[in-house]
Amino acid sequence: MKNILIIGTGGFLGAVLRYIVSGYFHRVCNNSFFPVGTLGVNLLGCFFIGILGGWSENLKVFSAEQRLFLFLGLLGSFTTFSTFGYETFVLLRDQETVAACMNIFVHLLVGIFAVWAGYTISTI
Repeated sequence: MKNILIIGTGGFLGAVLRYIVSGYFHRVCNNSFFPVGTLGVNLLGCFFIGILGGWSENLKVFSAEQRLFLFLGLLGSFTTFSTFGYETFVLLRDQETVAACMNIFVHLLVGIFAVWAGYTISTI
């Protein structure tokens, strides 16, 4: 039960942060053509999981409970690949093929780069 509460607390915070950060990206970019909010959240999530994962693996700085809170709860709720899948589907369904391909390309390749960058920074 303790682990469920730890993950749930992180999940609550991650969902709230996702809402705030995604909304911020939408307001700043003022773009209805491309899902910039989800992109921004996913890239930030990838970057932070790279940093935290690097610290966790290399410096052993997190307890088991802290890892549950950060990785499964907070970041698991903050990152939005299910939303990514749905938005890509909608773009394809609406015959916005270029936007759908851009969405896939940027999320995956830049996301993997962000994990690498975060991980690299965590090992400095």
